Amino acid sequence: MPLHKREITALLREIATLLELKGENPFKTRAYLSGARALEQMEVNWEARVTSGGLRKVKGIGERLAETIETLYQTGHLEFYETLRASIPTGLLTLLEIESLGAKKVNILHEQLGISTIEELISGCQSGRVAALAGFGSKSVERILTNVRKREAYAQRCLGWNAIPIAEALLKDLRAIEAVEQAAYAGSLRRRMETVSNVDVLAASERPEVIVEALTRMDAVASVTARRATKASVRLENGLQVDMRVVEKKFFFTALHHFTGSQTHNIQMQRRAREQGWRLSEWGLTPIHTDVVEAGETAAAAPSNMTVPKSEEDLFQSLGLDYIPPELREGRGEIAAAASGTLPRLVEEEDIRGVFHVHTTASDGHNTLEEMVEAAEALGWTYIGIADHSKSSVQANGLEAERLIQQVEQIRALNASGKFYTHVFAGTECDILPDGSLDFDNTVLKELDYVVASVHSSFGQSQKSMTARIIRAIEHPYTTIVGHLTGRLLLRREPYKVDAQKVIDAAIACGKVIELNANPRRLDMDWRLWQQAIEKGLKCSINPDAHSTKGLGFYRAGVHAARKGWVTREAVVNTLDLESVTAFLDAMRRNTLQ
Repeated sequence: MPLHKREITALLREIATLLELKGENPFKTRAYLSGARALEQMEVNWEARVTSGGLRKVKGIGERLAETIETLYQTGHLEFYETLRASIPTGLLTLLEIESLGAKKVNILHEQLGISTIEELISGCQSGRVAALAGFGSKSVERILTNVRKREAYAQRCLGWNAIPIAEALLKDLRAIEAVEQAAYAGSLRRRMETVSNVDVLAASERPEVIVEALTRMDAVASVTARRATKASVRLENGLQVDMRVVEKKFFFTALHHFTGSQTHNIQMQRRAREQGWRLSEWGLTPIHTDVVEAGETAAAAPSNMTVPKSEEDLFQSLGLDYIPPELREGRGEIAAAASGTLPRLVEEEDIRGVFHVHTTASDGHNTLEEMVEAAEALGWTYIGIADHSKSSVQANGLEAERLIQQVEQIRALNASGKFYTHVFAGTECDILPDGSLDFDNTVLKELDYVVASVHSSFGQSQKSMTARIIRAIEHPYTTIVGHLTGRLLLRREPYKVDAQKVIDAAIACGKVIELNANPRRLDMDWRLWQQAIEKGLKCSINPDAHSTKGLGFYRAGVHAARKGWVTREAVVNTLDLESVTAFLDAMRRNTLQ
């Protein structure tokens, strides 16, 4: 089956990595990387070039590389790649998953110390052999061991965004079982935590043994780790653990609330119940003077005077509370707000009218400008902002000033053509350089509709330096939005050190926006910081940081995180309609030009 351009470029990059692992000639490695970049930059008629032999006329693609791309396009296979990959010990590829270990260093470890597994790496670090290698040293060893421990911790968790479709598929299978009356997932996934260690599933049935048996026999289940009359724990083929509890239908909603959590929220709810003369359990509400059954396998012994709410809304109402959305159930003031009627109207997916952090094939995206606009239009958005990388992001094929101006002209022409009803704003994701200056000068920046300013380098700066760096960028007159504030990559890379509160205060003082980067691997700025920031007056932009048409859908993950952070529709600039958001951006530019 023929491969798409993005699949071919990914394979070329992987070949380069494998060649570097084997210690091949650096020129050969760079040739594959150059070919990948050249292919990425072909925005139109790339298939025609492949099929007509026109690749040989493209700078950066020689005869042999052209043949490689043509073979991949026509057949979807490349014997050279398959042979090369088979020649690499599996453990070496695993070592690449450790932050701070690139292909070059892994090759040195393998060639000079025979290290090909994580266990051997740990042993080599602890024995002092790794520190003795040129280019490593004691600090490198300390960093490697720290990152190994992080990897082990990361391996026990899953991105919440990735767990949602797994949970929904599981629920679909459960609901197809005749004995299942209701089913839902609960726990941290229902609360939309950014990462989860397991999926909690709750089912209602009069025949729990049938449901437990069905779960343990599902095709996706690799092993059964626990099984009892009304509950079971299984490990799926993808490694994710699922914990299921089966209750009687009448107890479903109180149990759903209980198993959704969080623990802090539940404790505070139980305290409120006690203040009103009730004991709250997973089964319902019982007058305090009544002896009640302990939470266990069954509620058959529940007292006759137990009140069993018919819905979660009913449960909250019974305690004098407005309904608290699952995302807010973290014990961060939601019960007091629900009691006083001051819970915010949280932003919702349908409130989003467009986004401002989108990449195309001009930098490191997988789809062309027109493909991204077409996909935005299919989502019903009235605008989309293109923010390809700036020149210092060499690894992301960042745009030089001349290429950026050409893209701006292309965007203006596309808008004028009327081909799409979705308006395109011309922007850039401009690198914040180590000293806090921006990657383009003002003569370039003034041609844009907006600027997303982001850190992509020198992550090791001290907290003081990094904070001052970002604040200087905020104070730059052409900065509109601060991108992914802490640089974290969930389950991959820790955030760099920055005083987020000082940055937030600077953004508010300068009238700038901070992004909630909706890429599920980022979700940055963290949801825990938004509630107070919004109360202070900070404006948010929920952006998918999309590198493909599919990636535009990440905005939903951003909405999940925003809701956890008590973010309202009014606080999010990209809930504005086209006329209002245009006026907003124009006002920021007028302030810049004054």
